[in-house]
Amino acid sequence: MIGVSTYLESGARWGVWELEAALLPVGYPRLVQRAGGLAAMLPPDAPQRAAEAVARLDGLVIAGGPDVEPVRYGAEREPRTGPPAPERDAWELALIDAALAAGVPLLGICRGMQLLNVALGGTLVQHLEGHAEVVGVFGGHPVKPVPGTLYAGIVPEEASVPTYHHQAVDRLGEGLVPSAYAADGTVEAVELPAPAWALGVQWHPEMGDDVRVMRALVEAASR
Repeated sequence: MIGVSTYLESGARWGVWELEAALLPVGYPRLVQRAGGLAAMLPPDAPQRAAEAVARLDGLVIAGGPDVEPVRYGAEREPRTGPPAPERDAWELALIDAALAAGVPLLGICRGMQLLNVALGGTLVQHLEGHAEVVGVFGGHPVKPVPGTLYAGIVPEEASVPTYHHQAVDRLGEGLVPSAYAADGTVEAVELPAPAWALGVQWHPEMGDDVRVMRALVEAASR
């Protein structure tokens, strides 16, 4: 059972209804399913309930989404930083803390990787050019694994990945090591050393055909 965090939107429309909604692009649960797991959506909840939620899971995915509020890493908001999502920030940071404390395998995707870094005391670059070239359209570029890392054991070759982001890791959080880079030097994956299974990727595997990263999470969760 792989829990996936969700968006919380003030208004979403289906049929005749337009209501507040907890939602998730279908690529996330489909990727979990393609990798052999069962997907469970985790809408924002009270942070103090995170440990209880994680205790019922075998693995956790923190999904992509809006920019992390800069106050979370001790920075002032810059003009190109997006609007805050305080409910998601609080809930997902609590989920990350609970997963790390319990040893539950954890995968952070895009925003999820950035939150993993922030949860461990790291900081973010609030705007980065060239990684989201067309608004609302996923691009792609190659990432190169760092030999000897967990990620390199999953994807040993340089690979082209689906990407859409304008923020990135700046100072690494405590214990994190970079495990993949873009050609411009941007950190594209981070992880905690073994025995932990905690990996963050800056790209969006749910938008591509390569299931290896998610399959590795599912396999770790099934042990």
